[in-house]
Amino acid sequence: MGHDSTVYVGLDVHKESITAAYAVGIGEVEMLGKIGTSKTDIDRLRQRMQSKATRVRFVYEAGPCGYGLYRQLVQKGSDCMVCAPSLIPRKPGERVKTDRRDAIKLVRSLRAGDLSPVYVPGVEDEAFRDLARAWAAAKADLKHARQRLKSFLLSHGVRYTGSANWGPAHRRWISAFAFPNHWQQLAFDECRRSIEDRLAQCDRLEVALREAVVDWRFYPAVLGLQAMRGIQFTTAVGMLAELGDLSRFEHPRQLMAWLGVTPSEHSSGERRRQGSITKNGNSYARKLLVEAAWSYRYPARVSPDIQRRHEGLPKPIIDRAWDAQLRLCRRYRKFAARGKNVNIGVVAVARELAGFIWDISRMAMSLALPKDARPG
Repeated sequence: MGHDSTVYVGLDVHKESITAAYAVGIGEVEMLGKIGTSKTDIDRLRQRMQSKATRVRFVYEAGPCGYGLYRQLVQKGSDCMVCAPSLIPRKPGERVKTDRRDAIKLVRSLRAGDLSPVYVPGVEDEAFRDLARAWAAAKADLKHARQRLKSFLLSHGVRYTGSANWGPAHRRWISAFAFPNHWQQLAFDECRRSIEDRLAQCDRLEVALREAVVDWRFYPAVLGLQAMRGIQFTTAVGMLAELGDLSRFEHPRQLMAWLGVTPSEHSSGERRRQGSITKNGNSYARKLLVEAAWSYRYPARVSPDIQRRHEGLPKPIIDRAWDAQLRLCRRYRKFAARGKNVNIGVVAVARELAGFIWDISRMAMSLALPKDARPG
């Protein structure tokens, strides 16, 4: 056994145990069995593998256990990869899946160079992303609470005559409505109280986001993205919290592919056939991107809200945001003139919008922004 070769270690990570396998160079894959998840167990595994060769490479799948194992191994000087589970090569006829087989497959795929690493955020970036995701979860809970209240009223034949869009008039009508039955009124009050609690939670989290974002390293990019149409504070924060460091994308097409807004393709020979978008990558970031793209259906203009967000920003960023408006609004009109489905046109606009986000974010991080600038 040569000590100048590389040891490839595959880890199938679970909450209470880790199934490990390894191979030295091009040798056969051997099983290590199950080990614990404590720091002592990981250090013992690392030392054991280092005794077999001068270089050790670890790999495990991204999953609910997070990046703690990755950070522990890297901190000790080991080479570790967190790979994308959806991009692991799989045999079409394979119908047996066990922890042992998964660990062996990771070893072989790592040795062959067939694995795709995922982006591992820093500790501070991950903490800010957790805060942004908590706000997004609270907004989703608020939406569901409002839907439950509407369903409750509809099931009892209660209909609002105006636009039930949760505007001031709609909220006043809900607060004044009362059921004749005591038990129904109690259920109705609980639905209303759930909405009020979610509103208060959203407000608390948004205030915390606005206070924390000033000290975040991507704060200039948050300010720069708000110069664009359809991207307000919460959209900019949510998108950057999921995307992380955009400098890892050397070209905007890489960001488009990561967001899953590029067309799928099944071509053979002289025939080229493209289908719907791949929907790879982060679904929440793609959702925010498409929602922002809907605002480019209308003619290009700078609204008072956008003007307010432009205050204090460098002129190159403002000019680039205006270029995005002109191009994307014209792009949507062309799709509409050709009779394309509105959803297809918006997704196409979203794909190009990702390129402008890539450009403006990098521009904002490189340009000097005023210290007294605040998110819109």
